[in-house]
This record gives sequence, C-alpha cells and structure tokens, in this order.
Amino acid sequence: MKTLLLNPPSFENFDGGASSRWPATREIASFWYPVWLAYPAGMIPNSRLLDAPPHGVSMKETLEIAKEYDFIVVFTSTPGIHNDIRMAEMMKANKPDQKIAFVGPHVTVRPEETLRASSAIDFICRKEFDFSVTEFAAGKALKEIGGVSYIEDDKIIHNPDRAPLHNLDELPFAADIYARDLDITKYNVPFLLHPYIAFYTERGCPALCTFCLWPQTMSGHPWRTRSSDNVVEEVKRALKLFPHMKEIFFDDDTFAWRKSRVLEICEKFKPLKFTWSCTSRVHTDYETLKAMKESGCRLLIVGFESGDDQILKNIKKGTTVEMARNFMKNCKKLGIAVHGDFILGLPGETKETVERTIKFAKEIDCETIQVSIAHAYPGTEMYDEWKAKGILIENEMTDEEGHQLPHAELPGISRGEIMRQVERFYDEYYFRPRVVARIVSKAIFDSDERGRLYKEAKQFLQLRSKRKEFVKAQQAQASNLHKGV
Repeated sequence: MKTLLLNPPSFENFDGGASSRWPATREIASFWYPVWLAYPAGMIPNSRLLDAPPHGVSMKETLEIAKEYDFIVVFTSTPGIHNDIRMAEMMKANKPDQKIAFVGPHVTVRPEETLRASSAIDFICRKEFDFSVTEFAAGKALKEIGGVSYIEDDKIIHNPDRAPLHNLDELPFAADIYARDLDITKYNVPFLLHPYIAFYTERGCPALCTFCLWPQTMSGHPWRTRSSDNVVEEVKRALKLFPHMKEIFFDDDTFAWRKSRVLEICEKFKPLKFTWSCTSRVHTDYETLKAMKESGCRLLIVGFESGDDQILKNIKKGTTVEMARNFMKNCKKLGIAVHGDFILGLPGETKETVERTIKFAKEIDCETIQVSIAHAYPGTEMYDEWKAKGILIENEMTDEEGHQLPHAELPGISRGEIMRQVERFYDEYYFRPRVVARIVSKAIFDSDERGRLYKEAKQFLQLRSKRKEFVKAQQAQASNLHKGV
C-alpha cells in the first residue's frame, strides 16, 4: 500500500507526538524529530513521512496530501487525540476505502476507547509498531499481525502482543528518512545548536519514575541497545547527508545508562570529531563524563525534577539532591553544559518544596532550564495514583492552544499556585545577573543566536501573559467558593 506516516497538525506549534516525551505546546516553539515514525518509513516502499507541525503544514494541506495514499499511520497523543480523530474522519470522508491506523502511547493504553471513538480508525498498534504497520502495508491480514487491536463484528479483537525488538540493528537509519522527507532547518530546540538532528541508540529505560510516559507505555523498562558500530555508521551517514548540521542529539531515554557501553561508543566517536548531546541521569560518574566530553559531547539534558528528597522518593526517581549536586560539579569541571528539567506539582508538592526546588536550581546553575507542570498520562503509575485518590482532572490537561495546565487538585498546593510558581521559578532563575550576562554575551557574539533569542523571548512573554490570566481565574474561583457564590 502507498503509505503516509503522519505526525498530524493539531494546536499551533504543538509538539505532541512521534517522539515528544512531554506532549505540549511549549513556552518556546520546540520540535523534536519523529524518530518512531522514521523506522517504518524506511521499511515501507514508496512511503512518505509527513511531520506537519514543524513544517507548517495545515490541516487543509494535510487532508489534500492524504488523498494520495492508501494507508495512513497517525501518531497521536493524549492531548491531541480528539483533534486527530476529527482529522481521520475527514480523511475517510474524502477517501472511504483508505485505511487508517493510530499509534502511540495513548492508544497503547486505551485501545478499546480509541476504536470505539470513531469508525474512521481501522486499527491501532500497541507499543512498538515498526513491523506491525510495515506488515499491514505489505498486505498481511490484520488477524495475522501481532500487537494490533481492531473491531470485527462489533467485537474488539486484541491480537497477542509483539515481542519487543531486541536486534535494533535491524532498523533502517532515521537519518536517511530525514534527508528524504524532512527539512532539518525546521527543527529548533532552544538549547540545542541549529540545525541539529536526533535519533536513538537504544530503547527502553530501566528507571522506574512514576510519571515517565515512554517506558510505561511504548518501549518498556528492558534496556535494548544498538551495537556501537551501528551507531557510528549512522553518525557517519548523517555527517555526510547534512554537512551544515551543527549537532547530533541522541534522544534516548537515558544514553549514559551503562558505563562500559558509553566508553566504547565514545572511543569510536573520537576520530569523527563532531559535536553531540544526549540525555543523562545524575548517576553518570566523572570518568564517563570525561570520556563523553573528550569525544565531542557538548550538552546533557538531565531530569532533576525536584530539589526535595521526599518528592524524589515519591516519584521513584532513584536519585537524591546530593547526587545531583555532585553530578553538576563534575559537569562544570569538565565544561559540559547542562539543560536541567524540573517539574512542579508532583506528588507531595507544597509551597515549601517548591521553594527548595527553586533554591536548588539556582545553586546548581544549569546553562538552561525547563520548568514543566506535572502531567499524569494514562498508563503511568502517577496517573493510577491520582485517579485512585480522586484528585485528577482529566479534561483540563492543556488549554485551547495545547499549553500545559495543572490537572490535579493536590492537597498541599492549589492549581493556581502551581502556575504562579512556574512563572516565579523562571523569573528568579533567568533574571539573575550572571544568567543575564550569559545570555547577553551569546547575543553579542553570535548573530544567529541573537535572532533566536529575540524570537524566543517574544514567545515566552506571550505565554507568560496567558499563565497570569489562568492564575487570576483560579484566584477568583477560590474567592467565590470562599464567599459561597
């Protein structure tokens, strides 16, 4: 079948599927590569990967493009599922014999609900879908394909799960599909060099963080890796395909999980003399970080989450504040930049724990930070916990533009206060003299960076205004309740 693999348009600047670990419209437009879709795109002849959001492809344009295809694979997410279903129904209206499959974490967790939501969806793929959609495109009957769910005679059929893919070297190179179907200049992440590309060297994450979407839904906890030689070959291919590329980002759940593998890969990276970044946990020791730096590692994305040890225990992070301090000292000593991720509104959050987290963030002083609002996605342990406690507000995960909203009524802190503290966190972090100087120096000495910073500042201030409106609305609601209105 002529196949379109689609990361669909939804909210403006919404990075809601395909590879995003935190589906949302971010403070500053940021787009991650649709790595999951790239693999079947490389295995299905005459296919196309369409990543609509970063390329500015509208819903109308997407519907026109879809008419040319027999089979559409839609990567959906919890915040975007309703928009994606409406799109699928319009596709079927345009071409009734077209086959449409939905893939991604949301449909993995809620296959029956998704299938019952619309007859436009022919089937869904649970968990890893690389070979499921490839087999269907090649003409295999649904009843013979592992890992799919579909409706037959008004009955939901769940075929047996597929075994997780262990030989990841079987997969094609995502870089080849990027060169064929995507414009890499459209992918901008504020803390990564531009242009960049991203792909995986592994799947799965052994860590047990209760909020983390991917290991609990799509890829699982068993850690599976590509061979170091296979990774090196894709790096070489990418350097050849994209001579203007400034950085490769290894978008694994945790690149630096096993020390021996990292050291082996770094030794093979050295002769290539390229710049790269990756994810890391604070367990990574000095020797490993040193090897990474010497082989071209520029930056690490690190999920610190909180500056309160009890909250870290509550979410089963497996780390402590002191471990994070030592990790940051090592990174600074080696000259590795760190983008720190923090989350407000996790289980056990109070005004006091927020205060500790802000103080801790300023102390370790990452190059850049992101402050997210805790989201409990279906399929995660945190979702089950909040659901059981009756504090989850499921239909208010995002605003009308896809920006995050607090969607739990925590006993220790109100929804409006969480939003207020997010803004305070950013203010206190970025308006310190040393950070202002760091940003200004970039703008002075790098004209490209100056343009990016101006655009990003404008986007951030626009969202800041919307968040203040949310806080005011929450305060007014609380006041009315107090008055008995």
